[in-house]
Amino acid sequence: MKLSGLKLTAAKQPANVNNEQLRRNKIVTRLVEQRELATALAAGVIYKQEKTRIVTDKDTGERRSETVNKRIKHWWFTTDENRLALTIRYGSQTLELARGKFSVDVADLNALVPTIDLVIEAVRAGELDTQIAAAAITLKRGFKKT
Repeated sequence: MKLSGLKLTAAKQPANVNNEQLRRNKIVTRLVEQRELATALAAGVIYKQEKTRIVTDKDTGERRSETVNKRIKHWWFTTDENRLALTIRYGSQTLELARGKFSVDVADLNALVPTIDLVIEAVRAGELDTQIAAAAITLKRGFKKT
């Protein structure tokens, strides 16, 4: 392999990433899954994503890993007007995108993927940082011991 043909840099991986960036990355990862799910649904294909799980055999007590399908719930639903409404979730919380507005109106399934792409760009640009931070605080409260 010849390194002379590559552009080399002195960049180093940061030691720690701030919380805002971690939260953005988490939502973007989930939005990419939603985009893949919507793309597969529009093409009429079943979308499957696999994950590895450790199971213990009841008889022998032996632990082994097995591959199972990951369950992905879609973040959109059909409204009364036969349009789609896309919600953005952080954990179990639905983000309030504007005051009293919790979803994005989408015309049909064909417009869903470009809409998800726009939301991904907005998250990467930091437009939803305050909503994500509020949802993270709410989620943290649920994990505190009483």
